[in-house]
Amino acid sequence: MAVLELQAIDADRFHGEIVPGGRPVVLRGLVAHWPAVKAALAGDEALFDYLGGFDQGQPVGTLVGDPKAGGRFFYDADLTGFNFQRGPARLRKSFDFLLAQRGADPPTPLAVQSIPADVHLPGFSTENLAPLLGPEIEPLLWLGNRVIVAAHQDPYENLACVVAGRRRFTLFPPEAVGDLYVGPLEKTPGGPAISLVSFEAPDLAAHPRFERALAVAETVELAPGDALYIPYLWWHHVRSLEPVNLLTNYWWDNEPAGRGRAMDAFLHAVLALRALPPHQRQAWKAGFEHYVFGDPDTATAHLPEGVRGMLGALGEDDARQLLRALGQKLSA
Repeated sequence: MAVLELQAIDADRFHGEIVPGGRPVVLRGLVAHWPAVKAALAGDEALFDYLGGFDQGQPVGTLVGDPKAGGRFFYDADLTGFNFQRGPARLRKSFDFLLAQRGADPPTPLAVQSIPADVHLPGFSTENLAPLLGPEIEPLLWLGNRVIVAAHQDPYENLACVVAGRRRFTLFPPEAVGDLYVGPLEKTPGGPAISLVSFEAPDLAAHPRFERALAVAETVELAPGDALYIPYLWWHHVRSLEPVNLLTNYWWDNEPAGRGRAMDAFLHAVLALRALPPHQRQAWKAGFEHYVFGDPDTATAHLPEGVRGMLGALGEDDARQLLRALGQKLSA
């Protein structure tokens, strides 16, 4: 199904309606006024000249893949390594590489991922102001040619803005996790765990539940100037469709300070609970449903406010103290 598209969205509606709604939304032309988008529409060379005006010359993490892999950054055959090389490179070198590869058939895949704009391209965010968001959220840049980023999820709200090229997004709700055949949680190509399914040629004999995932998938193709809101923990597969593609994205979350990261808690729960016998896991499930996922008022209504501890309204200092105590227990 197609992703919902909305027009004329202001910040109040975005934060008051769209983000709490927890569904992907396309915002056509949201950043069409950006100087970066206008430079991209003038041509690849014009885009790189524009970006080069901000470049500080510092190396950034760069992935170079196998031309035979069709642009897919993935594992090797036995899932113990990867089908690409990772190393530092200067942005200008990547610019030259992408220009040289435009006529190659097949091209050598290249991706420069998660570039902090304020560090490597200071001034970019001032000229290309974050739409709908405050200046405290730093933009990240994603540059490459015709590459494929496997379906993954991020523990952030995400506003993705296409600057150059076209990108096709396929999105799935968090509940589709069991139908996406997710790979290892620790050894991953780029941080988050990824789906092992080839979306270009899915093997339904090996991954039969993927058909159920496709039944709830939402797809959209974005052009320069378009933006996509990707909700917290929604799975998304991204295919870049042009010889030169550039995306700027903004990540933010609402996790309270001093309490640790939700993803870290999830990974520790997997480590600590998964090995328990089934009846013990079921017992812990009841506790999680009551204290973590249930109504907070129901879990604490019988307790005076002064003795609710971590179940109550903790200040940041109290939360940090409890987090330190937990850290000591985990390291013992």
